[in-house]
Amino acid sequence: MKVIVAITGASGAIYARRTLELLLQSEQVERIALILSDTAERVLEHEQVTLPKSERIELYDNHEMFSSVASGSAAWDAMIIVPASMGTVGRTAAGISQTLIERAADVMLKERRRLIVVVRETPYSLIHLRNMTTLTEAGAIVLPASPSFYSHPTTIDEAVDTVVERIIAHTGIDLAHYEFSGVGGK
Repeated sequence: MKVIVAITGASGAIYARRTLELLLQSEQVERIALILSDTAERVLEHEQVTLPKSERIELYDNHEMFSSVASGSAAWDAMIIVPASMGTVGRTAAGISQTLIERAADVMLKERRRLIVVVRETPYSLIHLRNMTTLTEAGAIVLPASPSFYSHPTTIDEAVDTVVERIIAHTGIDLAHYEFSGVGGK
């Protein structure tokens, strides 16, 4: 698979780092296009998050619109925006492609490919909800960065993994992950 990972300026860079790490663990992933917004770089520094390096990760300039991720003919399989700022959500929902992140997301929607938008905001305003509804209606998967606690995480990394494992599963990549078995019943 060829996967685009976009990181925007929302808090939660740890989700992006862990997403990249798990994608790199999968033999199904042959190539990763990485795009960072200008603010994402500042958030990564502020949150003291370092991204993994790999020959399978290619960094793309968010202002370079003449690249393969901006074209439907390049056939990228999935795109993950993690974390997704509400500004990026709103511009994508409105079809505004001022940056490579927004254009790549637009391409995924128009080509009916997987677009996973990992929103990291709380609370949601009505505008946020409408924009997320628009993206969902257009075919995107809106996946809030809301950890689950079924697996009894005891560290921040374990809580982060409850979200990231869901992200990876929604790309269609097979990776071992926690599965809630429910509680007994009659």
